[in-house]
Amino acid sequence: MKVILLGELRGKGGEGDIVDVAQGFAENFLFPNKIATPATPSNIKQLEERRHSIEMREAQRIADAEATKAALDGKNVTVDAKIGDEGQLFGSVTSTQIVEAIKSELGVEIDKKRIGRGATIKTIGSHPVSIELYRDVTAAINVLVGVTAEPETVATAEATEVAE
Repeated sequence: MKVILLGELRGKGGEGDIVDVAQGFAENFLFPNKIATPATPSNIKQLEERRHSIEMREAQRIADAEATKAALDGKNVTVDAKIGDEGQLFGSVTSTQIVEAIKSELGVEIDKKRIGRGATIKTIGSHPVSIELYRDVTAAINVLVGVTAEPETVATAEATEVAE
């Protein structure tokens, strides 16, 4: 079924694009959530009349994404995490933690859904993370996983130092 997108739909297209989707997806998700309209001849004619304003908004979104990319690209952010022996984390570093670190250290707000879906971060050190800002605009940052030891580990380390 052909539909006209009213906003960005990841993996399919952006505002004003005419895409082919499954009929159930269109009727059960896109139409009720006002993400798309059917690609009827009258809707296509209205789309052509609105094309200039859509292109202006698209250019603004790309410019905003490029500005955010310039603020983020190549920067380092530090995430504190509790670690055990051998540099393994208790759990893993989440997208929410990365977003909070970016907001506090760099002053840039991004959606946690934009964080690239790479391998999970479960060890201390530097880890490259990609952030998909808008369509083809992607920023790369380094997440430095800090060291916050468990109280028992600190007590054991202090006892070892005293014994030596």
